[in-house]
Amino acid sequence: MATSMTTSSPNIRSLIPARIDRLPWSKFHTRLVVALGVAWVLDGLEITIASNVGPDLTLHNTLNMSAGAVSDIAWWYLIGEVIGALFFGRLSDKLGRKNLFMVTLGVYLVGSGLTALTPAGGYWFIFLYATRVIAGAGIGGEYAAINSAIDEMIPAKYRGRVDLAVNGTYWAGAFLGTIVTLWALNHVTPVWGWRVAYLVGPVLALVIIFVRRHLPESPRWQIMHGRQQQAEGSIREIEDDVAATKGELPPVDPSREIEIRPTDKIGYLALLRVLFKHYPSRSVLGAALMITQSFLYNAIFFTYGLVLEFFFHVNPKDTAYYFMAFAVGNLLGPLTLGRLFDTVGRRKMISGTYILSGILLAVSAELFRVGSLNATTQTICWTVVFFFASAGASAGYLTVSEIFPLEVRAKAIAVFFAIAQLFGAFGSHWYGHLIGNGTDRNALFAGYIVGAAAMIFGGVIAIFCAVDAEGKSLEDVATPLSVIAKPAQTIFRTGAPPTASEG
Repeated sequence: MATSMTTSSPNIRSLIPARIDRLPWSKFHTRLVVALGVAWVLDGLEITIASNVGPDLTLHNTLNMSAGAVSDIAWWYLIGEVIGALFFGRLSDKLGRKNLFMVTLGVYLVGSGLTALTPAGGYWFIFLYATRVIAGAGIGGEYAAINSAIDEMIPAKYRGRVDLAVNGTYWAGAFLGTIVTLWALNHVTPVWGWRVAYLVGPVLALVIIFVRRHLPESPRWQIMHGRQQQAEGSIREIEDDVAATKGELPPVDPSREIEIRPTDKIGYLALLRVLFKHYPSRSVLGAALMITQSFLYNAIFFTYGLVLEFFFHVNPKDTAYYFMAFAVGNLLGPLTLGRLFDTVGRRKMISGTYILSGILLAVSAELFRVGSLNATTQTICWTVVFFFASAGASAGYLTVSEIFPLEVRAKAIAVFFAIAQLFGAFGSHWYGHLIGNGTDRNALFAGYIVGAAAMIFGGVIAIFCAVDAEGKSLEDVATPLSVIAKPAQTIFRTGAPPTASEG
């Protein structure tokens, strides 16, 4: 039956997703990735700087904080990340990707900038904690908004490798943070050194804000929310940008049209129904991947310096050099293996990297237990382990950002991110107790075996539950809640590629 030609029809017919996915890689996509991917660089930078400047904050001529008070800085940053992910994740689905990736970067800039201005003495450490919450909230919000925007604007055939590379740049930030703190703490007086280190992130964020201002809104988000004219303007802006450097664009397959009926507002309660009623196995997959990698990473990374100091007697001033090697291994994993997630496939690569990293960690744990390693060989072992684990962990973020409908994508990322961070906090706290005074290798060995088993468990879950999303449009991976047919006959048609007569 033909659809009645009435303007009261709530439906929209669109080719916008197909138009995005058929684009060749261009300078626009590179600019998009650089502008948005800096979120992970900033997070790695913040965590590393906080870890490395901690001892200076205990000095009488700086903030005169206790060791316990300094260690709590990471907790407050973590709390901020969880709050920011949940709060800004909901707003990103409601108000748009561009609005939020501008706001969240601004929140981070303010929070981290204020940290560097913390006055000394008295109860000003409370001010420091508050600024860490603000900075963490900005970064937590970035994870939700940025992963959504990148997935929705990157062509399907590049999505896996781009997501892995972007998430892996956390370790570029960690490497940069190590260099910054080595310079600041060795060439600037303690009174100012830690403040200078904390200002590097805000300066970088200030530069990136101006780059982000010129990025378009996600056309996918706009069309799914019924904003036909804005979506058409955004997609044409992207196409013109790409065509300017790549020439005539490939044709669009008209059979890829989708029919959309914009949905009502969806909150977290509705999200839970979507996750566990419509996508139970995907929810189990997302939780397993995010929790296991967060547990392992936080447990190893945040106690790395303690292991080097108490078990291998490395001077605390020299631990930064070992961190640099660790960061390089973690960065190279996603960069070199990322393409395989688009070619070999998600299921094989996710399960393979998780299981292999778990097995390698178990082997290195036994070598540690029997005393066969020194500081250098232990670092080499961990560099190899986390070369694979880093690719798997980045794929965890990729997974939760592509396997759920667009209307709840940012909130889904936020929920799994928040849950994972809580398990990660437990991991670092538990491993810290296992280290003790560095006399009992067996206790820490048991912790490493638990971490290895967790990664293997995540890999096994991926074997059975992973979604073969490589090369597929997001709408084919998870049908948006607003899509009611494909193809369809409706009154409105939006997102058609421009004809020759339209110029």
